[in-house]
Amino acid sequence: MPRFTIVVLDSVGVGAMPDAERFGDAGANTLAHVMQAAGGLNIPNLTDLGLCNIDGLNLPGVAHPSGCYGRCAERSDAKDTTSGHFEIAGLVVGKPYRVFEKFPPRIIGELERRIGTKTIGNYPASGTEIIQALGDEHMSTGYPIVYTSADSIMQIAMHEDVIPLARQYEICGIARKLMQGDDTVGRIICRPFAGGGGRYARTENRRDFAVDPPGCTLLDLLKDEGRDVIAIGKIEDIFNRRGITEIEHTKNNAQGIDAVARFLGGDFDGLLFANLVDFDMLYGHRNDAEGYARALEYFDGRLPLLMERMAGNDILAITADHGCDPTHPGTDHTREYIPLLVWGPKLRSGANLGTRRTFADIGATVADYFGCEGRHKLAGESFLGEIKGM
Repeated sequence: MPRFTIVVLDSVGVGAMPDAERFGDAGANTLAHVMQAAGGLNIPNLTDLGLCNIDGLNLPGVAHPSGCYGRCAERSDAKDTTSGHFEIAGLVVGKPYRVFEKFPPRIIGELERRIGTKTIGNYPASGTEIIQALGDEHMSTGYPIVYTSADSIMQIAMHEDVIPLARQYEICGIARKLMQGDDTVGRIICRPFAGGGGRYARTENRRDFAVDPPGCTLLDLLKDEGRDVIAIGKIEDIFNRRGITEIEHTKNNAQGIDAVARFLGGDFDGLLFANLVDFDMLYGHRNDAEGYARALEYFDGRLPLLMERMAGNDILAITADHGCDPTHPGTDHTREYIPLLVWGPKLRSGANLGTRRTFADIGATVADYFGCEGRHKLAGESFLGEIKGM
């Protein structure tokens, strides 16, 4: 059975795009700066595939990469998770989702009316910092903490002992219904936390409430044609469960890699689509270059297991959805190229795929691989012939 696996290393960008200055991200380079800040990276398997050979990185690569390698530019005028994943799946978002510096009284007032309680916060902040600043007030009042960032999101932080998880998810679902039309944001993110006495920490019970993709995606095509579409990590949230046949909502990189390995060790006919969130959530947004480096080394150490479980015509693509340079000023995503590493037992090695014009080339390639009749509905240009040596 044909199988294609996409693993998204969330936020592992490989250099600022030409328009990065417009986003305040000139000079960003997540991978290179993590490597520099950590005094080097022990990632022999990713390096062997060609990661350090990617154009523009100027890192010491290998003479004969075992995989095909390149980088992809983002056509969507954004740098958020939702737009990035939609574009990987062949859908370029034409109009960027709304970004708020703070939410106006008409939105906050209506949210409070619908959930039956006041809120606090409502300013741009790091999620780990705002729960320290407002956690005690939240504990005493029970008011949800609302905040945002430079991305198209509304985040709502609530203590698990103050507001039960089921109610937290209900509140964020209400916010999702509110933030529509001209006020549409890409995601409402539920940010549960725990702790006390001014010392608080997020838990792993995060939940994302996204919008439906505003057009056809690779996932839709595959599901409609009877293929398996297996979503690991927050993929189900990003695509609002559309075009998906099986879900495993893992909460961290270790669980995500375990799930990918387990599915590759079994039988499926279609796409395995995984997001490994720790790079972004735990390290990029927290300006933790050292932690980012260790997470990359951990993934690299487990990569051979995934490759060992691939056979026949299986293909693995390793990529990202945006950057989040932990050495860059601020704590937001960065407008960067994403890496493209492609490997399979029967694929050619050492092919430089260059700079692709859109993330959507990945989705176009998967659709081409499966011979989807509706592949003309997707943006992007397939590179299947290049990796097969045709």
